[in-house]
Amino acid sequence: MKKKLFRNIALIAVFVFLFSASVALDAEKAGAQPDLGFNYANNLNLEVADEDDPREMAVAVVRYLMTFLGIIAVVVMLLGGFKWMTAAGNEDKVAEAKKLIIAGIIGLIIVLCAYAIVQFVVGMTNDLLSDSL
Repeated sequence: MKKKLFRNIALIAVFVFLFSASVALDAEKAGAQPDLGFNYANNLNLEVADEDDPREMAVAVVRYLMTFLGIIAVVVMLLGGFKWMTAAGNEDKVAEAKKLIIAGIIGLIIVLCAYAIVQFVVGMTNDLLSDSL
C-alpha cells in the first residue's frame, strides 16, 4: 500500500515536471519572451570588471557547493523525520530514523564550519593583499 502510494506520488511529480517543462518550451518557441530582468543592471550604469578575480570565482564555487551540501543535509534530516513518523512504534525503524537525523545534523555542522573557515581565510587573504598593495 505504501509503496503503491509512493509510486503514484512520484509518477504525478514526474508528469507535473514534464508538463511544466513542455509548457515553458512551448512559450519560448511561440516567441513569448518574458522580461526576466536580465538587462536591469545595464540600466543602472553599474561598472563591470573586465576580468574576474580567480579568488572570487573560487569563493563563489565553494559557496555554491556548500549550499548544495547544506540542502542535502537538511533533506537527510527531513527523511529521518519522515521515517520516524512512519515507524509506527517499530524500534528498529525509530533507531534508523534517529541515525539519519543525527547524520544530517552532523553534516550540517560540518558544512557550516567549512563555510566559516572559507570565509575567514578569504577575508584574511583579502586584508593581507589590500595592505600590501
